[in-house]
Amino acid sequence: MDINLLRSIVTVLTFIVFAGIVAWAWSSRNAASFDEAAQLPFKQDE
Repeated sequence: MDINLLRSIVTVLTFIVFAGIVAWAWSSRNAASFDEAAQLPFKQDE
């Protein structure tokens, strides 16, 4: 196995992981939990 082939495989795998994270972050299933987390700094102590 050539070092350049290994570098290419790692680059492609890294891109796939990045695309998966972006898809997860933009998923509408997570919108409610992200909106709630965004409001945490503004909540009053109870």
